[in-house]
Formats: sequence, C-alpha cells, structure tokens
Amino acid sequence: MKQLFSGKTKDVYELSDGNYLLEFKDDVTGKDGVFDPGANTVGLTIEGAGAAGLRLTQLFFEKLKEKNIPTHYIDANPEEATMTVVPATVFGQGLEVICRYRAVGSFLRRYGKYVEEGQSLDAFVEVTLKDDERQDPPISEDALDMLGILTKEEYSILKERTKGISLVVKEELAKKDVELYDIKLEFGRDKNNQIILIDEISGGNMRAYKDGKYIEPLDLEKLIVL
Repeated sequence: MKQLFSGKTKDVYELSDGNYLLEFKDDVTGKDGVFDPGANTVGLTIEGAGAAGLRLTQLFFEKLKEKNIPTHYIDANPEEATMTVVPATVFGQGLEVICRYRAVGSFLRRYGKYVEEGQSLDAFVEVTLKDDERQDPPISEDALDMLGILTKEEYSILKERTKGISLVVKEELAKKDVELYDIKLEFGRDKNNQIILIDEISGGNMRAYKDGKYIEPLDLEKLIVL
C-alpha cells in the first residue's frame, strides 16, 4: 500500500483498487495530557483508543448507511483498527464542521461574556478552517463562497447534512441516557462531486455526558457499543 497521509489520529493509504484505507491510531487530540476534541495537537496516547474509535465510527456509519445519508464508508476491521473508504476531495485545505447542543469548549471560550457554561444551543452549526497555525479560525458562509472554498448552495447542503447526522448520533447516544453536547464532522466531495461525510464519528470528536459528567472516549465506546 502507498501511504498518502499521516495525520494526528490516523494514517491514510491507497489500496490497489483505488479506494483508501484509514488506520486509526491511539493518539488523541488535547493539550498537556488532557483530552480535548477541539484541540489542534495530539495531547496524549491512550492504548486502545484507535480500535475503540473505529468501533463507534463503524456503528454510526452503518446507521447513516441505513438512512441513505452519503458517506465515504465501505467497511471496517476493528481488530486491525482499519476502515476502507472511497476517495474524497476536501474543501480547500480542509474544513471542520461543528454542531453544538450546549455551550462548551471553544464556543464558551469565545462567547463566554454572553453565555453560561452548558447553556442549551439549538443545534448551532459553525465551520472552521483546518489550520493549526491559526488555531482553526471560524469562517462564515460569505467568506467560504468569496474565497472559492464552498459555494452558498454547497454550504446549505453541508449545514443541513451536519444537523441530520448529528441528530442520528444524538438519538443513538440518548438510548443509553448519554447526552451529546457537541460533535465535530468533516466532509468532502466524491468523484461525482456529491458532498459526503468523511473521516470518523467517535468519542475523539465529540463531547458526551451522562448525568452531567463528561465521558472519556474509551468509556463512551464501552457504553454505546454492545
């Protein structure tokens, strides 16, 4: 296999049939040994985090497949912590799309003068550039369009798809009395220019709470995946 990319939490390889293989690592984002799904750096390594993240990702991508929501997912091998996906092209140099149900993380740090921690939000969607040097700055719909990263029509699709996917995850977690506070998603265009969900859906890119207590990524996988 040809390695195409080595990221913070996974490596990407090209398969002989043209599809891609994602290898999930045990590295998670954070700072000074503390996990933070919104961080730009690898903060710590947790043994088994890669496989755990993949098991949750497989569960959620299968749920999305049942609902005919387009993703890059083909299949997964949790034992080897790998997932096979169709190729996709990211928007610009990469975007992150966050759906927020409660005011925590970077949203609270930015707007703390106007909100209280944990305040309810109505599935608020925001887009940020994947730019570690500039701390993943938020970007507006107009700026995305003017800079040629995403058309307004594509933004509308992206926003609605983000809300739909986040609701699927939220409802699945709620079955175990777990509340989703926020989730970070990534999208791209497939070979037909269709906007599809890419990357992963795991404890590493969301904040989930039970009885008001934050659930660590590995604990979330154990709680949700039977």
